[in-house]
Parts: sequence; structure tokens; C-alpha cells
Amino acid sequence: MEILLELNLKQKLATRLGTILVATVIFGGFCWDNALASLTLGAVVALLLRNPTFVFALVMTASRDLKAFQRFVALNIYLLKKDRGGFTVARCFQEQARRRPKKTCFVMDDRRLSFAEALEFSQKIARYFKDRGLEEGDCVALLMETRLEYPCIWLGLSQLGVITALINSNLRGESLLHSIKVANAKALIVGSELLDVLKSLREKEQLEDVPIYQYTDEEVRGVAGHDLLPGAVDLASALKTQKKLQLPSTARPEESRSKLLYVYTSGTTGLPKAAVITNLRFIFMSAGSYYMLRISSDDVVYDPLPLYHTAGGIVGVGNAILNGSTVVLRKKFSARNFWLDCNRHNCTVAQYIGELCRYLLATSYDPEQQKHNLRLMYGNGLRPQIWSRFVRQFGIPHIGEIYGATEGNSNLINITNRVGAIGFVPVYGSRLYPVQVLRCDEYTGELLKDSKGHCIRCLPGEAGLLVGKVDARRAVSAFHGYADKGASEQKLLRNVFTSGDVFFNSGDMVVRDILGYFYFKDRTGDTFRWRGENVATQEVEAIITNCVGLEDCVVYGVQIPHVEGKAGMAAIVDPDRKVDMDYLSVVLRGSLPTYARPLFIRLLDEIPRTATFKLKKRELAKEAYDIGRLSDPIYYLNRDGIYKPLSQEQYESLRSGRAGL
Repeated sequence: MEILLELNLKQKLATRLGTILVATVIFGGFCWDNALASLTLGAVVALLLRNPTFVFALVMTASRDLKAFQRFVALNIYLLKKDRGGFTVARCFQEQARRRPKKTCFVMDDRRLSFAEALEFSQKIARYFKDRGLEEGDCVALLMETRLEYPCIWLGLSQLGVITALINSNLRGESLLHSIKVANAKALIVGSELLDVLKSLREKEQLEDVPIYQYTDEEVRGVAGHDLLPGAVDLASALKTQKKLQLPSTARPEESRSKLLYVYTSGTTGLPKAAVITNLRFIFMSAGSYYMLRISSDDVVYDPLPLYHTAGGIVGVGNAILNGSTVVLRKKFSARNFWLDCNRHNCTVAQYIGELCRYLLATSYDPEQQKHNLRLMYGNGLRPQIWSRFVRQFGIPHIGEIYGATEGNSNLINITNRVGAIGFVPVYGSRLYPVQVLRCDEYTGELLKDSKGHCIRCLPGEAGLLVGKVDARRAVSAFHGYADKGASEQKLLRNVFTSGDVFFNSGDMVVRDILGYFYFKDRTGDTFRWRGENVATQEVEAIITNCVGLEDCVVYGVQIPHVEGKAGMAAIVDPDRKVDMDYLSVVLRGSLPTYARPLFIRLLDEIPRTATFKLKKRELAKEAYDIGRLSDPIYYLNRDGIYKPLSQEQYESLRSGRAGL
């Protein structure tokens, strides 16, 4: 992380400022009686003397900020037009389909849908469910794996004002039932590939009152395991003879702010929460990356991410729906086929999430991997430790790192290829843009207040909590919360700087440098305290991951009886038990201070994760280092600095407080 700037940058600044001063003096010499010239010279000198760091940052980022300003203005003009015109996502898509009816809209494997075909399918969905009595404000749960028809189904329902709950297709049991019920779904559309999941719920009589519409692809119709579920409606067959429903010729102004989707948070802690996505929110999330990263309708976008989450289902698919690009889908991400798919479909843009980049790097190197036409890869979570290597190994001209949450309004974007940065805010706009960094206790996440009871902004180089000011009038800073209003209130901070103001709590710790770039540090709650020091888990994870060959690794704090704080524990995916513990011991000893070195190492076959590849730490932290319950190898950091298998005697000493910690 580059908090301090290199000497050569300072030399560049000196040159630029020198040029400015010389020009000002010359100008003042010719027109010394001119009050404006004298004022200009005085202002420049005063600003340099009073705040040289600000001037330094201002000069160094001028071209960056001008580029960002132009794109941000264009984005906001677009959003304003859509908002005032009452545009829904369905209406935007209809415009695109009529403009380019024969162009390919969605591609998956050997199948493709043109814009006209996708529009027709969505219009049939709209008419079919209107005839079934669904109306504005109702909700339908959509449970299916990625397929071409997936976005068309919720687009069709949205024409009626019906909200679609995008259910995670990996959920089972109680989590699945909760997701359907918390949305108050009036019907459920399910893909035939997930019938077994649904049968288990019906057998327990937990979904008896919800009508089920089964969608079966033609190529698997009649195949064992895809038979029509008893009592379900064969939706694919019904749509073959279904007439279309056209959108009204005029839009209502309030339609753009109506609810469109429920997208569920990943559920790393507790049950998933249904975040509300309005039409305007969808338009902002998709158009934001389109405008800020200069994606065009001529681009072919590779989207290998699940469609029930924001990244794949909104930011990715939105390139086709709103902007007329062709979007290539994949049922499930494959590191081996990633570059093959990009070549096969002549993709020019591809999406990522951080873990996928590491999976791609972990594959064996092949020069063919650079034979692609990608000009841009964009997404979120690309770790600074692998960023440069990823770009170099795969020949990626531009990385667009995006920061944001499904339900959040703390939005940032890195359009300059700055390694490790999640985005930036111009130094002159730090108090104008709704994103702020607040001082807090890194261990507890508790905000620190001044003598007046108000929060304190962090200075450059200080780690703090990232928050976003809530303003319902603007698409950029609105917060629509969750279907559960109680859960929505828990994410809000009130009276932060002034009485009555409201901010969204991202839960993320970040650092801002003097140029206005932001860098992710940790999640609040992930940082733990040991030996009187705060341990940032991401830093430790990065070192271990690089040491063990980019295998999955998570670091978390575990409680030891009779000892204050939490000791570090690392879980490493190592099914073949190949990790060299002696080498790892040496690396950690040379890279981390004593308090930051994990006390325990656990080797396991796989780490539990969410559908978007986020690793679940809480489950591992609960299991801790209990060798009586765990069959995985547990290693303990001995006094000689070497990790060795945790013995029963050592375990008993730890539990009884006799370990000398």
C-alpha cells in the first residue's frame, strides 16, 4: 500500500510548481499594476506556504480528477434523465431491443438469444403471470441456476411491478426456506435442475401454500431427475403458446423508484438478508461501471458469476439490458475454461471477483492465456499482493476495481490502474462526496467521538470505518435497506457530524492516502486483539497465501481460557498435506511481528464459503483448536518459533491456563 509517495513523484511536483510560479511571476512582471496578477501570485504563494501537501496532491491528481469529473457528470445526467422520465429497467431494455433487435443479447455455451428474442420471452412472462392474478407489489421467488432465460424472467415480472427475489441456488434447508418466506413470495419459479432441493422442503410441508412453476430446458425434458414436480406448473410448455404483453406507452414518474428485485446478502454471518434493489438503484449500479470505465455497446462482456448476486446479475447483465452490449454467461465459473471462453466468444471485457483472480493464477501457466482480446477486467476484491502479477501474467491492459455493497451507498471506483486501490475521491471533494472515513476502535469497531459527541474524520494514513451519507433524493447515495426494516436500521449511523444526518455503515476498515486513493484494510469484527495489539487479518492472510502457493487461507481470532484477547489461528486448504510447516514458520517469523503470528495452524480439505466465494470465518472460529472434535491436523507455535502438531498435553495446558501465555 503506497501511503507515502516516492522521491521521483516529489521531483515531478517540484517541476510542475516551479513552472507555475515562474509563469505567474513573469505574468505579474508584465502587468504588475494589474491587481488580478498580484492577487494570483499572492494566492499561489500563500497556498504553497500554508498547505504544501494539499497543493502537491492537487497537482499530481489533476488529470485523474478531470477524467473522473467528466465521466461522473455524464453518469449523473444519464441517471437524472432516467429518474425524471420514470424509466424502469424493463423500459430501458425495451428501448435497447427495438434499437438492435437482431444483435445477440445473451450467450451461453452454444445457445444465444437476440435482443428481440429476449424481449419477446420477457413479454410472454409478463402476460402469463398477469393472467394468474399477480399485480404490482407482489413478490415471486426465482430459484434456478444460470441460463439465458434467467434475466428475461425477472424482466417480465417487473413489467407488472412484481418484485423478484433472486434466491441463491446453493441454499438448502432452513436458509432456503427463510429466503423464500422473508420475501413473502406469492409464487416460486424453479429450474428443473434444483427439484431435489425443493422436494425436501415440500416433504416437510413447509411450502404447501406457495404455487410452484417449474422451468425445464428442452434438452433435458424427459430426462430422469427433471420430471414435473407433482402439483407444479410446466412453465416452459405454457409459454410456447402464450401471447405477449406490451408495456404502456407512457411511464409514471414514480416508477423509476419502485422495487425491482430482492438480492440476498451473502450470509457470512447468520441467515441471508434480502436487500431491496429499486429500478433506479439497478440503473445506477450497472450504469456506474459502464460510464466510469468507458464500456461501450460494442463490447462483448464475459460474466462467469452467479446471476442471483449483484456482481453477475446486475453489474454484469446490466451491460446488455441498459447499454446494448453482448453478455456471455457461464453456468459455473471455471478457471481452466476462463481464457478459452474469452477467446471463443471474442470477449473484450471480463468480470472478476477477487478469489477468482487467485484461482486463475493458481492454474499452470500457458502462453495461450495471453491470446485474448480483453482490454478491461473489472470487479471487486483483487488483492494488492497478486494485482501486479495477475496483470503481468495474463496481459490485462486495464483493471477497474470497484468497491460497493449490494445494499450500501459507499461507492468507489478505481479507473486509473492504481495497484491495490479500491477507488478514490478527489482531495478537494473529500467533504462533498458522500463517502467518509471515521475514526474508530479497530478491535471493537466502536466509533470515536469528539467533545461535542460527533464523529471524527480520519486523516490520510489513518485506518477508519468507511461510511456513506444517506440522501434519498440521489441515486448515488440512497439507501433502500432490506425487506426486514429492523435489519435496515441496524446498518445506519445517526447524528454523525450534525444533528439529524444519517450514514450507512459499510462495516469495512479502509485507509486513505494523501492523493485521495482508498485501500481496503479489514472488516470490522475480523480484526482481533492479542498481546495488547490489533491484528489485521487480511495482512496475515496475504503473507500465508503467497507462502503456500495461493491456496485458500483465512485468519481469525480464537479464545483461550484465562488469557486476555484472542490468539490468531489460520486455516489453510491443503487436502494433500503438502504445506511445509518449517518453511511457513520461517516466513512468518521474518514477515510478521510476534503478536501477529498465528498461534495455531489448521490444515483442512476445504473452507466453507458463500456462493460468491467469500470464506466463512465464524464457523471456523467456533470450532477453534479443539483436537477432541476436529479430525484435521492442528499445529501449535512452539517456543522455538516452529509449528508442530498440537499435542494432547499442550491442549490441556491451554484449556487450564497453564500454557504460560
